[in-house]
Amino acid sequence: MENKRIKVLIGDDSASNGVKVAATLMENDMIAYTRKKTGKAILDSIINDTPDVVILDLTLQDTDAICIMEHVKGTLVKVPAFIVISEINNSFIERQVIESGASYFLTRPYEVKALPSIIKSVCNITHISQYSDTEIMVTEIIQKLGVPAHIKGYHYLRTAILSAIDNSKLMECVTKLLYPCVAQKYDTTSSRVERAIRHAIEIAWDRGNSDIINSFFGYTIDNYRGRPTNSEFIALITDKIRLKMKSA
Repeated sequence: MENKRIKVLIGDDSASNGVKVAATLMENDMIAYTRKKTGKAILDSIINDTPDVVILDLTLQDTDAICIMEHVKGTLVKVPAFIVISEINNSFIERQVIESGASYFLTRPYEVKALPSIIKSVCNITHISQYSDTEIMVTEIIQKLGVPAHIKGYHYLRTAILSAIDNSKLMECVTKLLYPCVAQKYDTTSSRVERAIRHAIEIAWDRGNSDIINSFFGYTIDNYRGRPTNSEFIALITDKIRLKMKSA
């Protein structure tokens, strides 16, 4: 993917959304084009135009994204990466979509500017099945803890945890290693990543289910000080998932 421009099919030809997304991707040196928001138009384009990445809504006029992914897997040898967008923020739906073959699940509203980084990351994933299982696990945990999926910190936090699971050395210096790693993927700054993650944890701590939070964190956090720091939050979730992966 490094030696050629990424070709992206956008399953939405509306001026308010699809055309705007295509313009943003083309500004980032990608080949982007739109098609009608129907299963037939999207499938025809996947077969004839062989895109590297397909961005489509979970529900379409005549079918849904899961049916399209299953059809493509059963028809083509070279299967594109799928980014599925939903109006509903639901961990069960997200799990279904990822298990059906999607590389990434987005809920509206989302930042169009973040798409180029997401597209590059899904194109660079080599072990899709292993990564997807881990991503599902991380997603379920942070959603149960009460981190809302529509804020920036949710995506930064999830990426930070996945990166720390993949490379434990990143946790040795969160400020100098982990935050820059996340920032690079989203084309932003380390300080913005730190602030957004802190905000996400604050929301979870203030509005999340206290029973779930207490059962998850137990006495690992100083009650007098209140919520955990970014490092503590990420480290604890990372350690728990590593243990689950070892025992699996």
